[in-house]
Amino acid sequence: MVDYSKWKNIEVSDDEDETHPNIDTPSLFRWRHQARVERMEERKIEKEKLDRKKSDTQKKIDEVATKIKQAKESNKPLEDLEKQLKNLEVESTNIKKEIDELEKKEKLAPWNVDTISKPGFAKTVINKKPQHPPEENLSEEEREKRLKEFITENKKDLKHFGMLRKYDDSRHFLKSHNHLVCENTANYLVIWCINLEIEEKHELMSHVAHQTICMQYILELAKQLDCDPRACVDAFFSKIQVAEYEYKKSFEDELTQFKERIRKRAAEKVEAAMKEYEEEERQKRLGPGGLDPEEVYNSLPESLRECFDTRNVELLQETISKMDEEDAKYHMKRCVDSGLWVPEANKKESGDASDDTESKEEK
Repeated sequence: MVDYSKWKNIEVSDDEDETHPNIDTPSLFRWRHQARVERMEERKIEKEKLDRKKSDTQKKIDEVATKIKQAKESNKPLEDLEKQLKNLEVESTNIKKEIDELEKKEKLAPWNVDTISKPGFAKTVINKKPQHPPEENLSEEEREKRLKEFITENKKDLKHFGMLRKYDDSRHFLKSHNHLVCENTANYLVIWCINLEIEEKHELMSHVAHQTICMQYILELAKQLDCDPRACVDAFFSKIQVAEYEYKKSFEDELTQFKERIRKRAAEKVEAAMKEYEEEERQKRLGPGGLDPEEVYNSLPESLRECFDTRNVELLQETISKMDEEDAKYHMKRCVDSGLWVPEANKKESGDASDDTESKEEK
């Protein structure tokens, strides 16, 4: 009989995670591979340390045993040597327990891409031939077009999956809609999470984020096992539902980090949108000479600002007459270029000849 237990726990992670080029989201799993390699290295160092300690202790035991034998032959006192031997034997027993515990941990540790050896048997999964060429053969424009088409065709089902709350419901839905088990679904869910956070629907974003990580795990498992992602749906949900504490903690940690990235990205998009809006408003405000009236107003001397605040033309004329001629020309030209001051505006509105004289003096 084949012992399937050794394939029960497989730790999934890789540093080859790919996302759509138009999705500004960093790799969700790269850190896990690095952390796992570091843990494996730490266990290796710990085992080597214990082996050296065991060897040294055994060498000391042999030396003390030899001294005891020699002491017996020469009728020398044995009390100190026997006490020393007893302590060394206790130390040796403790070291053996530590080694056994370490080996037990290694035996129970999930398998991963760095430790899986050749398979004991082969399994062939036959799937339909892909309708499209591989993603890596597409240009960015083609990828974006395919993503938009995919979303248009499957938006209702994508939203349905994103709203599911139970693992069994998610499993059954993906099994009956296996065309959704792909990178485009993960990309859509990421976009949806960002939009929900922008709309301040934080609780719903958190839930959709959970479904996003589930999909990412399925895709990651498919990469590790080099198979169609649709063949990994049952494997992932079986794993996550019966997972040990460390596996579930790892899943929750990745989910927490993903939500933090979503919040950061949403904040960046809001900030960019605000800057874009402010620039659009600024462009609308620009006067005939291309200057922003708000900026020009803030750059005016306080005496001139008071004239515009009170809309007192006589005060404006008086203030200008008291200013240095070059400064007055400089500021009034900027006022005209920004639209703060429109020469002969009153004449055009009322046809009053006196306003025409007034404007000429102001110019």
